Amino acid sequence: MSDDTPINLDALRTRIDQIDGEILRLISERAECAQQVARVKTAEDPQAVFYRPEREAQVLRRIMALNSGPLDAEEMARLFREIMSACLALEQPVKVAYLGPEGTFTQQAALKHFGESAKSLPMAAIDEVFREVEAGAVHYGVVPVENSTEGVVNHTLDSFMDSGLHISGEVVLRIHHHLLVANTTRRDKISRIYSHPQSFAQCRKWLDGHYPHAERVPVSSNAEAARLIKSEWHSAAIAGDMAAKLYDLERIAEKIEDRPDNSTRFLIIGHEAVPMCGDDKTSLVVAMRNQPGALHDLLEPFHRHQIDLTRLETRPSRTGVWNYVFFIDFKGHLDQPEVAAVLDEVRLRAAEMKVLGSYPQGVL
Repeated sequence: MSDDTPINLDALRTRIDQIDGEILRLISERAECAQQVARVKTAEDPQAVFYRPEREAQVLRRIMALNSGPLDAEEMARLFREIMSACLALEQPVKVAYLGPEGTFTQQAALKHFGESAKSLPMAAIDEVFREVEAGAVHYGVVPVENSTEGVVNHTLDSFMDSGLHISGEVVLRIHHHLLVANTTRRDKISRIYSHPQSFAQCRKWLDGHYPHAERVPVSSNAEAARLIKSEWHSAAIAGDMAAKLYDLERIAEKIEDRPDNSTRFLIIGHEAVPMCGDDKTSLVVAMRNQPGALHDLLEPFHRHQIDLTRLETRPSRTGVWNYVFFIDFKGHLDQPEVAAVLDEVRLRAAEMKVLGSYPQGVL
């Protein structure tokens, strides 16, 4: 629109009001459809599962593909994520356990995946998240599995070795760390900084340059770090936006992570196997016999069938001093013939193989 084109603000506002009314009508119509879906499912099966990860991934990818702007595709998908979350809550509110306390990046990942209408419950440890899901106290759990700077979260991998739960989804969260202070903090006297050990590692260079003499105190979570400094005048915390808002803290330095692409991947764990959505991943754990060429024997079928490996991690086995287990992620779904063929070969070569789940690749 050129500068000399007259703009009638009243007419534009009237049009926005009309559009808002239409959006409201359509959202309400969608919510009524969700209620009808719940009635149909319950009539067919009183124990029906309402949240379908593969269906939600398909819907969000379709929205992103159809979007023509001016909002970008990811922003549009986030809006629909919240609409879907609210509609799902009309069918059955989803209860989700996450590694707490409140205000952690894991809670942020849970809300990113399930939306604000999900009921999120903080747990003190990763194995507690697994136990809550296994006991049926919650529908799903969210646990961190790897960081792009610091690598895998071993507690999560170890928990899978003894669990019968399935991976039903993944979330990748861009991690931004801030240096936070309370309103009672004397900024020129900061001599102690609280944070989670992984956050200290991810901000090491920045801390060495700006606070080389401050004591670095590791705590169980960044949210706990944020809580602690409320009562100390000489302390600061490294944490994210959610913790800053929860504890009413001020950011005196933003995005202090050493790598601008710093991100953490989280896994969604649940009871049900997930059908194909068309853009899937599979995770498995494999114990190989302690013999020369074991790793080659494990990987060769993937190469021959052109299956794309996305992650390979090694952990010591609990059954032998020099034996190792391999955690593997690859693109594809168990129901695809080529994937089934690879797993049949791996099963024959391995001492033990356990499929952790096939699930949609992260959309947001």
